[in-house]
Amino acid sequence: MVAVNENAQKRLTIQTVEIAPNTTAIRSLDWDRDRFDIEFGLQNGTTYNSYLIRGERTALVDTSHTKFREQYLETLKSLVNPKEIDYIIVSHTEPDHSGLVEDVLQIAPRATVLASKVALQFLENLVHDPFSKRIVKTGDSVDLGDGHEIQFVSAPNLHWPDTIFSFDKKTQTLFTCDAFGMHYCSDDTFDVNLEAIEPDFKFYYDCLMGPNARSLLNAMKRMGDLGKIKIIANGHGPLLYHNLDTLKECYQSWSQKQAKTETIIGLYYVSEYGYSDRLAQSIGHGIQKTGIGVEMLDLTTTDLQEIQELAGRAAGIIIGMPPSHNTAAQAAISSLLAVVKNKQVIGLYESYGGDDEPIDTLRRKFLEHGVREAFEAIRIKEEPNNDVFRAADEAGNEMGQLLVRERNIKHLKSIDADLEKALGRISNGLYVVTTKKGDIKGAMVASWIAQASLQPLGFTVAIAKERGIESSLQIGDKFVLNVLEEGNYHDLKKHFLKRLLPGVDRFEGVKTQTAKNGSPILTDALAYMECEVKTTMECSDHTLLYCTVSEGRISDPDGMTAVRHRKVGTYY
Repeated sequence: MVAVNENAQKRLTIQTVEIAPNTTAIRSLDWDRDRFDIEFGLQNGTTYNSYLIRGERTALVDTSHTKFREQYLETLKSLVNPKEIDYIIVSHTEPDHSGLVEDVLQIAPRATVLASKVALQFLENLVHDPFSKRIVKTGDSVDLGDGHEIQFVSAPNLHWPDTIFSFDKKTQTLFTCDAFGMHYCSDDTFDVNLEAIEPDFKFYYDCLMGPNARSLLNAMKRMGDLGKIKIIANGHGPLLYHNLDTLKECYQSWSQKQAKTETIIGLYYVSEYGYSDRLAQSIGHGIQKTGIGVEMLDLTTTDLQEIQELAGRAAGIIIGMPPSHNTAAQAAISSLLAVVKNKQVIGLYESYGGDDEPIDTLRRKFLEHGVREAFEAIRIKEEPNNDVFRAADEAGNEMGQLLVRERNIKHLKSIDADLEKALGRISNGLYVVTTKKGDIKGAMVASWIAQASLQPLGFTVAIAKERGIESSLQIGDKFVLNVLEEGNYHDLKKHFLKRLLPGVDRFEGVKTQTAKNGSPILTDALAYMECEVKTTMECSDHTLLYCTVSEGRISDPDGMTAVRHRKVGTYY
């Protein structure tokens, strides 16, 4: 193992490791990156993985992020004479994997780029000089000699429409780019510590792969035709080897569950146009938190029949504004208008691509078909920031909650009235959970809380999956539990139940102090406790958190906790 060119200030390092015969991983380790595409917070940095395969001919699988330009190119030159590189396999064209393709082509002039048809179309806009290229798809292969035959698998929509997998028959290594990856940076080349990487593996799946569960299942079916796979060489994080079967099964079961979701939303976007795809990911993340399924398709590259098929199954449709002069996108919009039903709900967002289709014109066309608007159209007048991505997440969440409510109304009508009333006799206290993660503060009213242990002191809290605060209550996160006081809770309860516009300070007008863990303490609360999330359990439409308490104080020893009395158990 060799680490070269460490940048102490930004903590950018390169790791090179021989992972199989004649196969070297070039891993660009970004230790301190805490955001990815703005909208998803990272806890443990990330990596950008590239691979060099040498037989009688040499192939480079993917490159790296432009921030690693000098380090990556220097490392590549130390491993191989670039003029001897015969092929550059581009798994997909997102900049964190293909950002240095043009640089590599300049020093490897005889290399042929192997990629999907869509990827090559994108690359022609990124690489300014002519280059040798060849379209590859499922069943195609290239022989590097010495037994290294590379077989290709089309894997569209994982998570871009241009993705391919590459399989080296000799080493039984599958190169998957984003699929099976995770944003987790460490010196461990492989998945030696399952417990450490599992939360990041699941979070990555939820954010990027879950919205394309059907496409993932199709890709995994094609993977089954390749034979035994010993190593999954992904594009981010440690490679899968020690726990490969376990993590593959996770992908299979998560995707099957997602694909079987009865209620789904069709989310249509345009790759490599403005912020369309990244906003779609945020919206999709918000939808998934409600338990509603989501499937994402590119308006410009997906077959019209597939676009209409998804719209026919979907309870809701969300469209990112495509470029107004793109004929493929216009045909896709027309195909959607032809099949939309008045029982469906619609949501629209601007892509900030410079040539967006006018959102009001398209909105009017859909409303004329009798569909309902699930959330106010997202209009973007300047480059999207955290507030915009948060608004996109909340918009997806809003549509998801709307569909959940409509589904639940049907279900509630079938519940026995006496059972419903009996369950409602379980009473709970009233609390406010407050958080601060990075620069983002959050709060929510909670009542489903119960003490769960004495050694250590601990309790459980149930959080509805659609709640935006859930992302600040992951394992290891710290927060404050504020206990509301009987006879003195109405103002605080009313304040924290209000829906606010993105960017508005949730704590404006409320007296607060800062806890040792950084979270806000409500000065007018009866008591507070500083807490840490230790474990979680999935409970249908809620997540149950087990939390421990480190310290706490009470303002009035004679005060009583506010109690929430209900008449039925099917509402809060």
